Amino acid sequence: MAGKFELKTAKDGQFMFNLKAGNGQVILTSELYKTKAAAENGIESVRKNAPDDGRYERTENKNGEPYFKLKAANGQEIGRSEYYSSVAAMENGIASVKTNAPDAPVVEA
Repeated sequence: MAGKFELKTAKDGQFMFNLKAGNGQVILTSELYKTKAAAENGIESVRKNAPDDGRYERTENKNGEPYFKLKAANGQEIGRSEYYSSVAAMENGIASVKTNAPDAPVVEA
């Protein structure tokens, strides 16, 4: 089963999206966007940048849990992962974004 982008309205009226893997797990969450069109542009940016390993910033939170940020060519963050239990799990998450994002359809939630 293929992944999908789930586009939705946040509680304050802004827009955001999640990229979900085929199993329904969220593998990337966007920032908030003021308009639906801006969120759709964000999805296109994820599709374009996801295959490029150099666009992933691998980091960890203050508790030492690894996560990643996907960045556009200009260095702007376009999405980030959940926190992972290990670096290996994070790398699997990155691989999943690379696989799922380029062809994932958009579904409005």
